[in-house]
Amino acid sequence: MDGQTETTRNTEAAQAVVRGVSRLMRNLGETCLSEFTLKTGRRVDIIALDRKGVFTVVEVKTSVADFRADNKWHEYLEFCDRFYFAVPMNFPTDILPDDCGLMVADGYGSEILRDSQPGSMNAARRKALTLRFARAAAQRLMHTNDPPLGVIPRIDDSNP
Repeated sequence: MDGQTETTRNTEAAQAVVRGVSRLMRNLGETCLSEFTLKTGRRVDIIALDRKGVFTVVEVKTSVADFRADNKWHEYLEFCDRFYFAVPMNFPTDILPDDCGLMVADGYGSEILRDSQPGSMNAARRKALTLRFARAAAQRLMHTNDPPLGVIPRIDDSNP
């Protein structure tokens, strides 16, 4: 299989997992954003916020190679209260760390197989992240409702 076909397949699988996780989060009463940029410049696959102000970060992995090549997910832990890996149904979950939450998902839904270990953020980081989340969500909605004329909107929420 050529590289472009493999990349396309992984992208489609990742989109399906994101959709399934987003549906689960909505059913749990949480709101989420995908491709959210943290203050550090790192971009998380999914970040969710519940009614109590608890943040969940979900890192999507679609292949063993994707997981093994990623060393940045540790940097997300200080920006959430819960952390999960979300993978497709056929992913070999035994290679994932036992101390992280685990979800399996497809384009229709997701299931939590292992709960996340609770984390905590200090109050200043929580406030800053909440404001960043709110501004990113509002900016995305604003671009959806009124895109700039003659421009294909590219949402850059790296500095909301």
